[in-house]
Amino acid sequence: MSSVRPVVFAQWLGRLPYGEALSVQQSRVNQLVAAKKSPSPSTPKVNHLLILEHPPVYTVGLRSHVYSESEETRLRALGADFYRTNRGGLITFHGPGQLVAYPILNLADFRPGDRSLGVRRFVELIELTMIKTVAEFGVVGTTSPHTGVWVGDDEASQRKIAAIGLKVRMGVTSHGLALNCNTDLAWFDPIVPCGIEGKSVTSLSAELRRDVPIRDVIEPFCRAFADVFHCDVQRPFSFQTC
Repeated sequence: MSSVRPVVFAQWLGRLPYGEALSVQQSRVNQLVAAKKSPSPSTPKVNHLLILEHPPVYTVGLRSHVYSESEETRLRALGADFYRTNRGGLITFHGPGQLVAYPILNLADFRPGDRSLGVRRFVELIELTMIKTVAEFGVVGTTSPHTGVWVGDDEASQRKIAAIGLKVRMGVTSHGLALNCNTDLAWFDPIVPCGIEGKSVTSLSAELRRDVPIRDVIEPFCRAFADVFHCDVQRPFSFQTC
């Protein structure tokens, strides 16, 4: 087996409207799928890690059948956009102060721990990446029967700090994760995030009782991603401009 680590090209997109981010994702996915289909073994298969934040937007996944037009209108009236998507999961919020990452990966390129990377394991490694990221700030993250990353000493006090919603097409991933850094958590109040009743949300800033902007989290996140996925994350951008 080759010991060469796969390369992932990270790109900071800044604050990008959700619809524009979808277009960027789809372009990268189409390129990667086309490369996999190419009869030429020399056709490059480029893996991407898109890092960004969104203006306020509520998104629902494939399992969200309960959001009527009136519900959509209610949420839009709050000043947020609204999108129905083809990712997994239920409703969530994205907005300023939230680190969003969309890994566009050919799963066959990755064998962390010399194990093939299926969808379930991919989700587990995304969770582990976020656990390692928040750990760099002294926050203890855990998993639960629900997807995502949580903080709290017991089930009753668990608070969700990061969410996951993914899609895999022909072994190529899209959509991704959202980690609350200094997000205005009031945006979550009008919804039941990810359809999980009785659970609250939190952020790095809320847990640490100090401001933790996205620019302070990108580098720890990229390091954690490289460590967990046994890859080299190339990031040709300056965090000081984020």
